[in-house]
Amino acid sequence: MSFLEYNVKYTPTGLSKVFYFNWVLALLLAAAASIGFLMLYSVAGGSFSPWAEPQMKRFAVGFVMMFIVAMVPIWFWRNMSVLAFAVSVALLVAVEFVGDVGMGAQRWIDLGFMRLQPSELTKITLVMVLAAYYDWLDVDKVSRPLWVLVPVVVVLFPTFLVLSQPDLGTAILLVGGGAVVMFLAGVHWLYFAVVGAGGVGLVAAVFTSRGTEWQLLKDYQYRRIDTFLDPTTDPLGAGYHITQSKIALGSGGWTGRGFMQGTQSRLNFLPEKHTDFIFTTLAEEFGFVGAASLLAVYVLIIVFCIASAIRNTDRYGALLTLGIAATFFFFFAVNMSMVMGLAPVVGVPLPLVSYGGSAMLILMIGFGLVQSAHVHRPR
Repeated sequence: MSFLEYNVKYTPTGLSKVFYFNWVLALLLAAAASIGFLMLYSVAGGSFSPWAEPQMKRFAVGFVMMFIVAMVPIWFWRNMSVLAFAVSVALLVAVEFVGDVGMGAQRWIDLGFMRLQPSELTKITLVMVLAAYYDWLDVDKVSRPLWVLVPVVVVLFPTFLVLSQPDLGTAILLVGGGAVVMFLAGVHWLYFAVVGAGGVGLVAAVFTSRGTEWQLLKDYQYRRIDTFLDPTTDPLGAGYHITQSKIALGSGGWTGRGFMQGTQSRLNFLPEKHTDFIFTTLAEEFGFVGAASLLAVYVLIIVFCIASAIRNTDRYGALLTLGIAATFFFFFAVNMSMVMGLAPVVGVPLPLVSYGGSAMLILMIGFGLVQSAHVHRPR
């Protein structure tokens, strides 16, 4: 079987596909998005504009797109994997020349009716092409160096393009999602151990080189590290975002201040309150209970994806489902770690909750692929 061929097995056809649609997963996605609508309404001071209403429309469009993608046979998406990845990489290259600049970064392409962020699309297409690669590759070749090098290059090429925008957060998600697919496909753990050891060694070298003739980073970059480790060293400058975020998180307590009663967001102390830092608004207004509830919804989404993958005997469908679930996990894990001060602020939105068009629509397409794998799995 060539890379662009796929064995079509018995799967549901016609209207029967609707009955195999994972409606519980769809309801969980709607629940997470509804929390986002509520928070966007709150941070706007009790108004559906300018954020909640557009977000609701985007989710409605995204839900329809998810359903349409789910109804298309999974073998079609498998055969389209290489083309989809090539288009997303081409768009990343185009960003370097004709991309729009915002917040000091060049990440978007203006399509007229919307601003597309190609790096969001690449998160999904990268998983698609890796799943297709390992579906095609013989199992006994998975851990051979030459066959490991191919997916490494596939992961690193778009990652370097994203880093040049610059967008460290998305780069982390690309590497994380790609690594999970490779590991689950059967790549030997020693490869990951070597990379991990190299990463630890690099971090140690960065700190050791400080103040020497062979210093690896610029002085301002070391100051950013200092601010991350102790935001109080620059509370009104580089440490302002995380300082205000921690105040909001801590003031929420167990049950929160109440809906639309969060002082950090209402008085505009909290930066990017409708995008990257929206989780802190939730925690301030609904406390630990509200934050834990959203986290529970996220965990259930991943659990249902894993359960679907386990029952799927099709290698491509299973790897695709687990890869998208892993990308979704890194999405909210990085954001929550970021706003709690456990990781540097890298500009990763909270999935389905933060305001944003490209992230919402493309994530729903990703879950449409998960649903396609679930609907069309061999029975």
